[in-house]
Amino acid sequence: MRRPSAASPTVDSAARFFEDLGSRGHEPLVGRASGSARFDLVDGSKTERWLVTIDQGDITVSRRRAAADCVLRVDRAFFERIVSGESNVMAAVLRGEVAVTGDPSLLVLLQRLVPRPGGPRRAEAE
Repeated sequence: MRRPSAASPTVDSAARFFEDLGSRGHEPLVGRASGSARFDLVDGSKTERWLVTIDQGDITVSRRRAAADCVLRVDRAFFERIVSGESNVMAAVLRGEVAVTGDPSLLVLLQRLVPRPGGPRRAEAE
């Protein structure tokens, strides 16, 4: 029997977050927004990419390596803290723990889709 590695919860949590996001279809929290954001999750010399596209609130998620309106580059372990609600993505940007290039207004919208520190995702709270 193979035991899970210490890194597997991070892999599972990131994938789970993006799969959940992609399964939402239309998300009222970003209903008027359109644009794309690529999340570059860095783990040593490896970079895992997730592309989130929003079209008037319709969300799709893929693993395509493509240009995006906004690119977030973050350490994979720290991203785990963001998706688990332990850290706030905007505060992490201000502290330099998440690098953002491109359209920062899209980042503000994306923040609505991640868990809040100390609470459930906004969609679950309503």
